[in-house]
Amino acid sequence: MAEATGLIAKSGIELLTFGTPNGFKASILLEELKAAYGKDYTVQTINIMKNTQKEPWYTAISPNGRIPAIVDHDNEDFAVFEGLAILNYLARRYDPDHRVGFPVDSDEYSEAEQWMAWQHGGLGPMQGQANHFFRFAKEKIPYAVQRYVGETERLYGVLDARLESRDFVVGGRFSVADISLLGWANMAVFSGVDIGLFPNVRRWLDRCLARPAVQKGFAVPGGAASQFSNAALAKAREEDPEKRKAAEEAAQFLRESKEKYGYKYTSP
Repeated sequence: MAEATGLIAKSGIELLTFGTPNGFKASILLEELKAAYGKDYTVQTINIMKNTQKEPWYTAISPNGRIPAIVDHDNEDFAVFEGLAILNYLARRYDPDHRVGFPVDSDEYSEAEQWMAWQHGGLGPMQGQANHFFRFAKEKIPYAVQRYVGETERLYGVLDARLESRDFVVGGRFSVADISLLGWANMAVFSGVDIGLFPNVRRWLDRCLARPAVQKGFAVPGGAASQFSNAALAKAREEDPEKRKAAEEAAQFLRESKEKYGYKYTSP
């Protein structure tokens, strides 16, 4: 896929994204809107491994230099950055029948807003730090690993409790509240979280992943599901002895990190 150097569309929504938990928010919602209303969109890959998101043309759209961002060419090229803001903008403007959103004056709208804020300010940042220290940091720091993986586990406990008697997070149906969480929940294992400890979350995730538009959204923009998804990691461990050994070593390091600092799971 060609490197993005600027906007290419003249009409409709133009999505600028990459295959990350936050990046998937916008692509999943756009696929849901496409399925519901036939609304197509243009997508460009913003290669964060090459710092494309720091290019001047991109920061003119997304001042924070992060993905995702959208430009609405049907609204005077109006730009929206930050995943939470993108979900709210698209749902308000392009979901008139409230297929995945809720009426602004409804209690469900406020409930969805609360859980999306919880993800944006809690689960996303904490799980992101867990990813960094558990998987990517050059120096493995036991305290940081147990701190952020532990806090991520606590937050999944909150979500598991919410889903105790619900199929979906808000309103008894699939919505933007679920979409905001899916990219993160679908890579919980990569973050050091045993998703099996949270059976309600696991069942909810399976329910959401069965939706065709969700599957398509996860394949944007790379054309294939993430190699870091729970399913991909499970398959890799099963088929590749070296990856299975690496996973066992990572799990052992996580256990030792927790033991060293006396970590005990609790939620909320």
